[in-house]
Amino acid sequence: MEHGLKNDRHFANEGDPYDDCLTSFFAETKENEYVPRSLFIDLEPTAINEVKRGINGRLFLPEQFISGKEDAASNYARGYYSIGNRVIDESLDKIRKIADNCTGLQGFFIFDSVGGGTGSGFGSLLLENLSSEYPKKTKFSLAIYPSPKISTSVLEPYNSVLATHQLREYADVVFVFDNDAINDICKQRLYIYQPSYTNLNNIIAQVASAMTASIRYESYMNTNLHEFQTNLAPYPRMKFMLSSYAPFLSSERVIYEIPSVSNISESAFEASSMMAKCDPREGRAISYNLMYRGDVVPKDVSISVNAAKAKGAFQYSNQYTNILKCGTTYSQPMVLPGSWMAKLLRSVLYISNNSAITKVFSRINKDFDTMYRKQAFLHWYCREGMEKEEFCEARHDITDIEKDYEEL
Repeated sequence: MEHGLKNDRHFANEGDPYDDCLTSFFAETKENEYVPRSLFIDLEPTAINEVKRGINGRLFLPEQFISGKEDAASNYARGYYSIGNRVIDESLDKIRKIADNCTGLQGFFIFDSVGGGTGSGFGSLLLENLSSEYPKKTKFSLAIYPSPKISTSVLEPYNSVLATHQLREYADVVFVFDNDAINDICKQRLYIYQPSYTNLNNIIAQVASAMTASIRYESYMNTNLHEFQTNLAPYPRMKFMLSSYAPFLSSERVIYEIPSVSNISESAFEASSMMAKCDPREGRAISYNLMYRGDVVPKDVSISVNAAKAKGAFQYSNQYTNILKCGTTYSQPMVLPGSWMAKLLRSVLYISNNSAITKVFSRINKDFDTMYRKQAFLHWYCREGMEKEEFCEARHDITDIEKDYEEL
C-alpha cells in the first residue's frame, strides 16, 4: 500500500518556497512521498482502526498509529495513572523520532477531548512529559470540552476540571472548543440537523487549518509558533483562547451567497459563530488576532476592522497590553472531501484572549461541585491511584483561572 503524497514536480520543486512551507507539517520519505508529521494515540484500538480504514488512512505510515488494548473507561485516573502508562513510553519514542527529523522544531499541536478518560488523563500525561523533554518548544492544545447535549459519560465534569488543571500548568496556549457550540453551528449554519462526530470534527479541522495556514503558506502574519504564542498570551496564567471561523456555508447555499470580506468579518464577531458557548461582548480581552485567507486585500481588511471597532466588537481590558493583529494568507481555504461545507474564495479566523471564556469553566464547575459535594464516583478514581486532594487542588486552580480573567 502506498502512503503519503507523491513528490512530483507539480507538487514541489527544488528550491521552491512552497516546498519549505510544505515540510513544516509533512516529512519526505525515502520513497519521495510526503507523510504528515503526526501521531494518532488511543488507549483502545477501535478509533485508531477507523482512521486506518478511512479515506485518509493511506496518508499515514503504520507506525504513526499507537493503540493499547484497554480503554480508560471515561476515567481520568485510568488514562493518567494506570492504563496510560502502558503506552506513554512508546508514544514518546515515536515523538522523538519525528522531532529528530525536523530541521527546526517549533512546537506541538495536541488535539484531545477533555471530557473522556483518554483525552483528559493520557492527554495530560503526554503534555506533562512533552513539557519536561521540550521545555522551550511551544505546546498548543486544541481542547474539546463536553456538552450536556452530547454527553457520553457522567464523569465528564471531573475529567474536564482535572484536565484543565494540567493544561494551565503545561500548555502554552489552549484553544477551547465546546461541543455545544459546534453542534449549534452544524445545525444553524450548515443545516445538519443531526450532526455526527464526523461533522463536529470537520468544524475543528477547518479551524485548525486556518490557524496553521500562515505556517504552511507564505504569509504576513504568525510565521512561527512562538510569535503566535507571544501575541495571544502575553500573560502566562491567561492562556485560554476563544475563537470563531467564518463563513460556514453549506455547499447547497453557496450558489446564492458569495460573502465579501466585510460579510465574513461581521459573521466572525457574532456570538453564534464562537467555538465555545459564550458571547465575547460580555467579556474583556487582552489580545485579538484576525487571520484572513484567500482573495483578501489589506484595504478591505482595514475597512472591516474599523467597522467592527465602531460597533464595539473589540472590548479591551484596562491593562496596558492590548493587542490587535491582522494578517493575510493568500492561499484559498480548502474543505475536506465529502464535507457539507462549501469551498469558498476567502475566510477569516478570529481568536481572542477574552475573559468571556470563563463561562465554559463556570458551567463545568457547577456540575463538578454537584457531584463532588456528594462524593459521587470518587472511588473509581481513588482505586486507580488518585488522592481526593487532587480534586480539591484542580477545582481551586479553575477558580484561580476565573479570578485571573475577572481582574481584566
